[in-house]
Amino acid sequence: MPMSIKVLEIAFSSYPVTDIARSRAFYEGVLSLKLTMEEINGESGGHWIEYDIGAGTLSIGKYPGWEPSSQGCTVGLEVEDFSAAVATVQSAGVTITMGPMETPVCHMLMIQDPDGNPLILHKRKPGHH
Repeated sequence: MPMSIKVLEIAFSSYPVTDIARSRAFYEGVLSLKLTMEEINGESGGHWIEYDIGAGTLSIGKYPGWEPSSQGCTVGLEVEDFSAAVATVQSAGVTITMGPMETPVCHMLMIQDPDGNPLILHKRKPGHH
C-alpha cells in the first residue's frame, strides 16, 4: 500500500506573468504589496518574485513554458477596507470581471492583473472566518 501524503499548509500561491516590471507596478503599486524575495535565474531565463502576506506568500514569475490564464486558480486577498480597495482599483483602471458583490459572509470583487490572471479582493463580515 502506498504511503499517504499529509499536507501541512499552503506554502504559496503563484501566477505566471509576461512582463516583470509591469507586474511589479501592479502588485507593488496598485495592491501595495511589499517585495520579500526576488530571484533571477540566468540558466532557465526565469524571474521569481515573492510577497509575504500574513502567514502566506503570493508569488509571480516569468519562465519559458509557463503562461498566464484567466481561467486558472484565483487567489483571494483579504483587505482591510473593501470600499477603499474598490476605489483604488477603479481609479487605476484595473480590469474588473465580477462585482463588487456582497454575500451573506463577505464582500468581494474579482479583478485581473496585467496578464489577465484573476484575483479576488475580499472582506469578511464581522463574525466570519
